[in-house]
Amino acid sequence: MALKVELKPNERIIIGTAVVRNGEQRTSLIIEGHAPILREKDILSPRTADTPAKLIYLAIQLMYIDGRVAENIGTYNKLVTDFQNAVPSSTNILMAIHNHILNAEFYKALKEAKQLLAYERKLFEHAARNSGLREDPVPGAQSA
Repeated sequence: MALKVELKPNERIIIGTAVVRNGEQRTSLIIEGHAPILREKDILSPRTADTPAKLIYLAIQLMYIDGRVAENIGTYNKLVTDFQNAVPSSTNILMAIHNHILNAEFYKALKEAKQLLAYERKLFEHAARNSGLREDPVPGAQSA
């Protein structure tokens, strides 16, 4: 079954291991065959993977794009273990992602990992909102 993809001007897309950049005008591609495909909005680079959830997403992305699961699964497992230990409330999302990984459904795992990114963002926003709540001096501390 063919996949039709609409690209905005200058938008990038990964097809297989190639990055394709659209020209100056909107265009559509019809992609036939089986190859990993990611639109620019769904691509993370090592430079932009600056949070624990983004690093998990990047590890899955690498498994999906280059197909080298064995080389990336160890990193993925360590990142997931660390994340789950730090944020036990993320277990359901992580389990859903992991089930897709076990079934070699890497695109579905990436879609599920977007929920992890959103959950992490909510946690960061909550922490930022509540970080300045306590402004009492520390008990026993002397003021200057």
